[in-house]
Amino acid sequence: MFSSIGWSEIIVLALAALFIFGPERLPDLAKDAAGGLKRVRTAWTGVRGHVHDSLGDDLAHLRDVDLRRYHPKTFLREHLLEEDAGPPAPRAAGANGSSGAGATASRRVPPAGRDRSVPAPIDADAT
Repeated sequence: MFSSIGWSEIIVLALAALFIFGPERLPDLAKDAAGGLKRVRTAWTGVRGHVHDSLGDDLAHLRDVDLRRYHPKTFLREHLLEEDAGPPAPRAAGANGSSGAGATASRRVPPAGRDRSVPAPIDADAT
């Protein structure tokens, strides 16, 4: 839990707490913090048990899910930008062994840039 905090930082925080709250109130604050942490742990255990009871065997399946697959960019790329999953069309090989025009068909080619000498159209409703 404290892997990024060294002992010197912990000592500085303890001294700061001692000066801010004073020696009279510090033990009571430590007891309150420990009790709050205990309540949080108990609540977390209850939530974990409730999830385990409601999901049951599906919980093991959910642990294996790769969430990176459902990133919006990946999801859109996979479902919208990929070509249909039909059988690939046969391609004739060119002189150098490449498939000629068919090689660029599988890759998306960005549209040609617009002429910079012509101003871009402005949509007054959109601005």
